[in-house]
Amino acid sequence: MVAGKVVLCFTTVSLRTDITSASAAVKEAGGVGLIVAKNPSDALYPCNEDFPCIEVDYEIGTRILFYIRSTRSPLVKLRPPKTFIGKPLSAKVAYFSSRGPNSITPAILKPDIAAPGVNILAATSPLDALGEGGYVMHSGTSMSTPHVAGIVALLKAMHPNWSPAAIKSALVTTAWRNGPSGLPIFAEGSPQKLANPFDFGGGIMNPNGAADPGLVYDIGKAGYMQYLCARGYNNSAISRLVGQNTKCPIKKPSILDMNLPSITIPSLKNPITIKRSVTNVGAPESIYRATIEPPFGTIVSLNPNALVFNSTVRKLDFTITI
Repeated sequence: MVAGKVVLCFTTVSLRTDITSASAAVKEAGGVGLIVAKNPSDALYPCNEDFPCIEVDYEIGTRILFYIRSTRSPLVKLRPPKTFIGKPLSAKVAYFSSRGPNSITPAILKPDIAAPGVNILAATSPLDALGEGGYVMHSGTSMSTPHVAGIVALLKAMHPNWSPAAIKSALVTTAWRNGPSGLPIFAEGSPQKLANPFDFGGGIMNPNGAADPGLVYDIGKAGYMQYLCARGYNNSAISRLVGQNTKCPIKKPSILDMNLPSITIPSLKNPITIKRSVTNVGAPESIYRATIEPPFGTIVSLNPNALVFNSTVRKLDFTITI
């Protein structure tokens, strides 16, 4: 039944091993090609040994199936793939990307940031079975991580005095919350939905914006020690970790006051006031005024509503009441 034909295969699983094993089975049975209908995703997986295959979503797969059943001699045309350039695409958070909330510390937003990680052309080992001429197209967080690391290295070269927390703040506060084409960011999955900070953190990395963020939320040694106290570590454990005698305050600090560029409140039953501190890394003579877009069902106010910096005042505190 399969010899000399192209096989249409519906699957609920779209891992690379499933695509390659399906193509190998069709090839062994004498088939000449494979069409895989699967949950919509932009992750593309090559078939074994240049065996022709294509991936489509369930809707297209169903239309192909209808064509097969309604045509006496259905035909398939095989041709080399084409690359379309300049066509705007809506940005998506890949189905395999880890999502929030943060299961260990819900008051700290995760993920932090989103970066390119789908169908990335990269150098590979000669032993990579999917490689061709020393290159391969891979998808995964292993592809997005080097994008982030490279941008961080460039930021550190531009701003050698910035701490890791300052660099992270610059990345998070300048990230794009829409795709490059201006269209909203979607989150892949079942079903697809508009992405939110539990999908992409601050948004999609914006390297040029991060080079000049204006303000940064910095954290020093004392801030991390405050976090350990808030997490319930005892004085001796923290002292061993930081290499100096440490004593947590009698009143347990709030993780919500960690000087992060985001605010995540796991349970908002009553009004709450949160502290933040910002450092001016932009023009010395600057005034920043708050613009508030409160989440639905909340009222948010800042005090003070404007921050005035000059050559001697580089760091200011403010509070947010929600």
